[in-house]
Amino acid sequence: MAALIKYSLVLALMVVMSCYKFEVCLGFNPKQLNMSALNGRTAHWSTAGATWYGSPDGAGSDGGSCGYGKLVSQSPFSSMITATSPSLYKSGKECGACYLVKCTKNKYCSGKAVRVVITDSCPGCVAGSAHFDLSGTSFGAMALPGQQEKLRNTGVLQIRYSRVACDYSGKRIAFHVDQGSNSNYFASVVEFEEGDGDLAAVELREASSKTWRAMQQSWGAVWKLDAGSQLHPPLSLRLTSKYSGQTLVAKNVIPDGWKPGATYRSLVNYNE
Repeated sequence: MAALIKYSLVLALMVVMSCYKFEVCLGFNPKQLNMSALNGRTAHWSTAGATWYGSPDGAGSDGGSCGYGKLVSQSPFSSMITATSPSLYKSGKECGACYLVKCTKNKYCSGKAVRVVITDSCPGCVAGSAHFDLSGTSFGAMALPGQQEKLRNTGVLQIRYSRVACDYSGKRIAFHVDQGSNSNYFASVVEFEEGDGDLAAVELREASSKTWRAMQQSWGAVWKLDAGSQLHPPLSLRLTSKYSGQTLVAKNVIPDGWKPGATYRSLVNYNE
């Protein structure tokens, strides 16, 4: 018990030091610990239906309703993405959330779980049920070696799914500025959030201010601020994760002279 208490105190001190040095404030929340611990053995599994869309070896649609665009076919997404029914998509609030999915009730299933990311909605899916409309790539990844095409030809498949932490192998959070942004209006897609993957809030602070201004979810993973007056960069963005309530600050991530359509990479991410 004494060793456990000592470990907890050391961990708490590390969190405080991280907040001070990097402005990364990680709330010490039991939900956070549960999310970090999830894996194929300890995760809580539920049942859902699964289909696939797009090309057999593709990434579903071109970008999807979350706004990630061509990123869905590139690393670290690598086409391992999914659209979900309204109960899981939640009007875009779950964009970026990660799940393990596996199938076991078909002779072509491998039974091994694969990780997918929500990047799209499934408007044709039944609102009250859990359904994954997977990319052809992620659907085929559940198959036994060499049986991908046969599994894709089975129609609606019963699968098991579990929410898990996202892991982007050292990627830093990035902000892709919306093309419609200007000196008075700022909107951005938030990319590559590790851990929870989804966001509850995004706030913006100008270089000339100490006040954080709440941004609104525009659609999917796009957050916006209609400032009503000229913004003064560099701009800092503060993110609050939805599941665990962790906060993180990307300080001065949007530089002076920023451009619509450009992507700016921060120096921070969750789980660091």
